[in-house]
Amino acid sequence: MIAEPIVPLLRDASHIVLATHVHPDGDALGSLFGLADILETLGKQVFCYLEEPISHLYDFLPTISCASSDLEAALRFAKHAKASGNSVVAVALDCGDSDRLGAAKEQLLSITPFIVIDHHRGHRQFGDHLWLESGCSSTGEMVYELAMELGAKLSVDAAFCLYVALVTDTGSFRYESTSPRTLRVAADLVETGVKPDEVAERVYDNYTLARLRLMELVLATLAVYAGGRIALISVTVDMFERCGASSDDVEGFINYPRSLASVQVAGFIKETGKGTVSVSLRAKGKVDVAAVAADFGGGGHKNAAGFRFAGKSVAEVQNLVLDALKRVI
Repeated sequence: MIAEPIVPLLRDASHIVLATHVHPDGDALGSLFGLADILETLGKQVFCYLEEPISHLYDFLPTISCASSDLEAALRFAKHAKASGNSVVAVALDCGDSDRLGAAKEQLLSITPFIVIDHHRGHRQFGDHLWLESGCSSTGEMVYELAMELGAKLSVDAAFCLYVALVTDTGSFRYESTSPRTLRVAADLVETGVKPDEVAERVYDNYTLARLRLMELVLATLAVYAGGRIALISVTVDMFERCGASSDDVEGFINYPRSLASVQVAGFIKETGKGTVSVSLRAKGKVDVAAVAADFGGGGHKNAAGFRFAGKSVAEVQNLVLDALKRVI
């Protein structure tokens, strides 16, 4: 059930600002561009705001040319529309909390009414209207349902974007969140014209040499604990610099320690150049990593969650994470 009054607000709005979380993944970007295309087919004026340029890992998505990192332009878009008597709505997609909107959080939230569409179990409510489906496979699946409720006919481009969202957030339909409805939505997107082999090639066969060099260094940090039930890997700023890689290049690395047969929880500890260390957790079975993340001020899903520290080294964070995981194991 789509939360009221989201559908009528979107149906009546003439100008819509879309945003998603910082360092967006496939679900965030697929949902953003998919919804943008859907709304434009309904005659809406849409502004897609992203804090940073799109990662090379997802520059194949159609309609990315509509994205902008110009915050002032986004605010002018909303202000001028309201001044002209038009109805304006802002929508945040795939954001578990307001901080995930990034440095522009306060300015974006000043655009009202502000709608939030998300599927993270550890969601911290913000905005004026929230539609939260923690049992849903992805925000992309929610956007599909929204499109059906709005009576929109999906273009091939919109279907492609939403299929990318589903594929990336379900691990190619391998994760627990994959439901019968998820597969039916995927089938509908394929019937619209999406080619699964093309999506798989674009998502999984688009590595750079720098990414592979970095993967070599990261996998060399692999350590297992608790009789093989916990596996941790890490990356440092120095490793990025040695390979000429960017932070985008580590996407998906967490799946390698998770793939070990004995592992129940895998963790990826990432040092950034901004004085922070982030942690991504992935679980198999009964371990709830969202609860672990919540203890450190983070959030996510039962099987996929994350959080970050400031002012700590990779070694210090690894010790904290390992202690916490040993307790839940």
